[in-house]
Amino acid sequence: MGRGPYKLRPRSIRGRVTLLTVLITALILVPMALVLNASIQRVLANAIWHDTRAEAMAVAVTIRTGHLHSKITSVVPGIDMVQVLDPQRHVIASSAGAWGHPPMSTVWPTADDPLNDVQTCLNPEPGCLHLTALRVGPAVDSPVVYAGRIGGMLSTGVVNTAVAAQTAALIALVGWTTWQVTGHTLRPVDAIRAQLADITFKDLSGRVREPPGDDEVARLARTVNGTLTRLENAVEVRRRFVTDASHELRTPIAGLHLQLEEARMHPEDTELGDLIGRALGDVDRLQAIVTDLLYLTGAEDASPDTRQRVDLPGAVRSELRGRADRLPTRLVLSDGVAVLADPPQLARVLSNLLDNAQRHARNEVEVEVRREEKQALLTVSDDGAGIPEADRLRVFERFTRLDEARSRDHGGTGLGLAIVENVVRAHGGTIRVERSEAGGARFEVRLPLAGEPVEQAEPVKPA
Repeated sequence: MGRGPYKLRPRSIRGRVTLLTVLITALILVPMALVLNASIQRVLANAIWHDTRAEAMAVAVTIRTGHLHSKITSVVPGIDMVQVLDPQRHVIASSAGAWGHPPMSTVWPTADDPLNDVQTCLNPEPGCLHLTALRVGPAVDSPVVYAGRIGGMLSTGVVNTAVAAQTAALIALVGWTTWQVTGHTLRPVDAIRAQLADITFKDLSGRVREPPGDDEVARLARTVNGTLTRLENAVEVRRRFVTDASHELRTPIAGLHLQLEEARMHPEDTELGDLIGRALGDVDRLQAIVTDLLYLTGAEDASPDTRQRVDLPGAVRSELRGRADRLPTRLVLSDGVAVLADPPQLARVLSNLLDNAQRHARNEVEVEVRREEKQALLTVSDDGAGIPEADRLRVFERFTRLDEARSRDHGGTGLGLAIVENVVRAHGGTIRVERSEAGGARFEVRLPLAGEPVEQAEPVKPA
């Protein structure tokens, strides 16, 4: 019901713009046409009355000189209706065009106002006239001269028609031009819409054509293509993530299912304690993967409002106090290095980096914190087998497995470094891995110092 008033509104932008332009043009041109028409009418009337006055004055001169005849010969071309009336308002002389007609008007000029210009349609014959009534003299018995021209109203009709036709033609021309220009302008938008309609969720590789220039349509096309690129990348990342997560979850589930199935088929050969221990191991692995997945999702959606000033060396010491690692950790900490961070997320970064180093170190792990220009530098190094240069970006991908030296046999879910990279990037920092002095892996985390502007860093992309 509420949409009724909009039923007559054109559905397309092209139609609405054209209609609006036509309405605005009409609102401008119609008053101008009325004013123009009135001005033309006034000019025409003044021209006609100029001639009728001249004829009336010429007849008045003949009356004053005593040369008036009953049949008047007009001296002004086009003024063919002339009458002279006595004080009793009887016609005493007339031109050939007014011969036999009654008085052409009832207007009777006074001595104070001897000249009157009127437009009259008083008599069916001779019809509508532009007429000048002139009193010959101030005396009471002075005659009056009527000098008129037939066809004044006809001229008015022609002028009205011409002005109206020109106004309508201009409005139509503006409407047609707007329709054509708008159609040409919106044609690329229609092409973008058609191309977008052909792009499906299953195949996001298509792109819309970008028109040349830097107008709104060109910027729209570039924005659409940029959005499609980001969407394609996001969908690909999600697809790989789902595939990897399914694989990682399937392995402990399959192992657990196999153990239980064997126990059911051969209960007499099953050691209950051993079965429960192996089953709990698989359950623990499942729980760890699910916990890391949930944490990773929460870290992606975390709000910057939870961040506060954190003393980085103090956070390292606090994390190490709660750990029972198999290898010693050597600390090289510079005091007074503070960052703006979410404390639980920063603790998770430290925990994951230490877990990773402890899994792969042979003898010792080293943690260093220092200030480097406007950044805080945190390094965690081990003396293990290290990471090949070709794989130093891949280790931050989810569920990435390298060689046997860093396989799942060492523990972990394959999500620890992905969580670290995600949290560091969300805090406006960067992370990279290099070869340590001892030949192992050295992870470098750089975070803005507290008080420095924090910008969202770009995600690490695989080489």
